[in-house]
Amino acid sequence: MKSKKHLSFSSLRKEFTRQINKFPDKRQEGKREYSNQDAIMSGFACMYFQDPSLLQFQIKLQEAKNMNNLRTLFGVRKIPELTQLKEIIDLTDSENFRGVFKQFFYRLQRGKHLENYQIFDGLYLCSIDGSQYYNSKKIKCEKCLTKQHKGGTTSYSHQVLQAAIMHPDKRQVIPIMPEEIRNEDGNTKQDIEINAAKRLIPKIRKDHRQLGIIIVGDDLYSKQPFIELVLTEKMHYILIAKPSDHKTLMRNIESSDKLLKMEKEHKPGVRHIYEWINDVELNGRDDRIRTNYFRFQIVRTDKEGNQKVTYRNSWISDIKITEENIEELVRGGRCRWKIENECFNTLKNQGYYMSHNFGHGEKNLCHNFYLLTLLAFFFHQIFELTDRLYQASRVKFGSKRHMWETLRSYIKIIIFDTWEFLLEFALEPDNYNVTCTPP
Repeated sequence: MKSKKHLSFSSLRKEFTRQINKFPDKRQEGKREYSNQDAIMSGFACMYFQDPSLLQFQIKLQEAKNMNNLRTLFGVRKIPELTQLKEIIDLTDSENFRGVFKQFFYRLQRGKHLENYQIFDGLYLCSIDGSQYYNSKKIKCEKCLTKQHKGGTTSYSHQVLQAAIMHPDKRQVIPIMPEEIRNEDGNTKQDIEINAAKRLIPKIRKDHRQLGIIIVGDDLYSKQPFIELVLTEKMHYILIAKPSDHKTLMRNIESSDKLLKMEKEHKPGVRHIYEWINDVELNGRDDRIRTNYFRFQIVRTDKEGNQKVTYRNSWISDIKITEENIEELVRGGRCRWKIENECFNTLKNQGYYMSHNFGHGEKNLCHNFYLLTLLAFFFHQIFELTDRLYQASRVKFGSKRHMWETLRSYIKIIIFDTWEFLLEFALEPDNYNVTCTPP
């Protein structure tokens, strides 16, 4: 059972290394005992195996057997001390990682694995959302966001605006290089999510020039300046539009006789109600734009005939709404939750330690650890889509947590030549006559 060569662990890891070797090294010539490659790949390995203590076990293996899994699997020639690892990663400009995200995305495109992610012909949903991954009342850096609390205390945090390609029918999401929500050194004005979004959208278009994109976001984004930016970058949008935040829009809809309605019985006792209107003014500005509006309700009827609305939401879009596409537009709008559940929730609560303080640093360390965590997640998402050995392991072990606990236990005591050998061993350990002495 082999994955496609250009999407195998070895191929992706080598591409990652190739990108790292293009990173500028800002250290003085005499202070380069450990290479960028060794430091960054060692940090990445910890995120990949979801194990903050990975390095110390591999150092013990090296001392006992003159070999270790960081060398065989990740190409690390010399394992750095943790302090030096953090210093190197802290000095690394986060933008350097952009090429890694782009190359992995292109490889999925090349293998035609993204074709099934199209929501409409040639169009992909790209959901964006912000999240906090670090918070402290003591430790800070020049890029920390600050918040004043009652009683005079101050908290410091790191936040990110994440984008990901997704589909309503797929659990796997494809992360795109995120935008850090950060303060610049010397700038007292706090960065905010909407400003980060205005930086992110042009970068997404630059990285993916030919990709048909529908930006999916919450009510924060359904305002004219952001919509105009999305359209300028030749993208489409499906954005939540809360009635309380769009009073002029709602008055325009209520005064119109063009609102259309469709009801469908989803299953006994459950009705789906769709309403929509095209070409309506968004707001009351002199230069106001026109948009298309749709809303959706789920109504449940109990055995006594009592009805209850169990879900209600509304969106705006530049895509013309018809009876033929309204259901798919609603599915696209509702897909926004996946970036919270399949991405942020997975990174925070399913072993990736997104909110764990691996180290804060003075410049880029905190955000770079987030990027390394995200790239580890990207590897795993690719394998869930393409790698039959990985898929078989997921089936055998049931939960991701159990699978990774097993893999971590093996690499602490056994040296594996390849990632595939590790998975084959985990699937059928009885096929191998292995004896070992713990280091």
